[in-house]
Amino acid sequence: MTTASFEPQAQRLSTVQISRLLGSGLLAFGVFLSGFVISEPAPYELIMVVQIGIWFLLGLRISRTVCLLLALLLVFNIGGMFSITVMKDMSGAPMYVAVSIFLALSSVFYAAIIEDDHGRFELIFRAWVVAAIITALLGILGYFNAFPGSHVFTRYDRAMGAFQDPNVFGPFLVAPILYMTYRLLTGRILAAPFLIAGILVLVLGVFLSFSRAAWGLLLFSGVALVVVMLLKERTTAFRLKILTLSAVAVVLLILALVIALQIPQISDLFTNRARLVQEYDGARLGRFERHKIGFLMAMERPLGLGPMAFGKIYGEDEHNIWLKSLTTYGWLGAATYQIMIWSTIWMGFRYLLRERPWQPYLMICWIMILGHALVGNVIDTDHWRHFYLLLGLLWGCYALEHRHMRRQQAEAAMASSDAA
Repeated sequence: MTTASFEPQAQRLSTVQISRLLGSGLLAFGVFLSGFVISEPAPYELIMVVQIGIWFLLGLRISRTVCLLLALLLVFNIGGMFSITVMKDMSGAPMYVAVSIFLALSSVFYAAIIEDDHGRFELIFRAWVVAAIITALLGILGYFNAFPGSHVFTRYDRAMGAFQDPNVFGPFLVAPILYMTYRLLTGRILAAPFLIAGILVLVLGVFLSFSRAAWGLLLFSGVALVVVMLLKERTTAFRLKILTLSAVAVVLLILALVIALQIPQISDLFTNRARLVQEYDGARLGRFERHKIGFLMAMERPLGLGPMAFGKIYGEDEHNIWLKSLTTYGWLGAATYQIMIWSTIWMGFRYLLRERPWQPYLMICWIMILGHALVGNVIDTDHWRHFYLLLGLLWGCYALEHRHMRRQQAEAAMASSDAA
């Protein structure tokens, strides 16, 4: 074969490599933009719509497992479209449904992209860490009014970074904290100073968000990560390392909290926010009473109330994802959402401790989804971009696991036929 005959093949290879490199860069940029959602639609939506179309046009495939996620999300959003039909004032409702459908498709995209190559996990989480650190620094600087105009990164004297709400900003930072904590516990000692610095920045961002949901999510996720790692790693030396580092981290966080509370501005707001039940929670027509009224109302309306209708009636949104699924997506959407969330958690529990290349990421995503399901009792996670990102990544792990099991069954069947 002549040298010239290699040239077309080499050209094709370089074209494929360049395409994959550009695709990876676009993927990382999209994840990075998820940390900057000041308005809807955000730049994240625009970039993701473009790249979802490009990836699927270039041959990204959806497996049967990912198709199940797509079906659940489509039925969920069909419930949302039905709910619009009962609204008298539909202002803003079409855009809300459009964002819901986009987020559903983004979740399917992340699942497919991970099943195609689980090596993209590292790229996605690194982009997420960079976005989290930048938006956390903006929130921290804004909280301390470090430069003119920095107040735009706060709301109600709470850090919110480049988000619309401190209650979204805080939870967004938790998954990168888990990722860096895992790297700290399992990685090289040389990287420890950088990981510790990053973790401290993000934990401070979560703290200054003064979001009780974010605090609870961080506490639950941190404990869950340590527990799962202790279950997975059976060697005494590694377990001792995890316990020692965890104890040191707890001591450092307590010391940091004590120092922070010496600042009157932080101390006063922390004392107020640290109460389990706020005045607006337990007051007449407060959050908890609105939950009760909302559930009773939703039981009489199979199609729901429509997007944002509950907030227009009572002056405050649902602040409960289970109620939100009823009022905004009707009975059909609520039932589908329940099936999707609990089946996701159940499958993750089954596959959690299996030795796979993607197991660390499955562990982090599963802990985060479970944590979001718990905090969803007091907060609305419906349009949280990072929630749909986590959902897609987790289902991508399930698709990888199912493909791995099919391959093992095929190899076993081939081996038995050869033996016969």
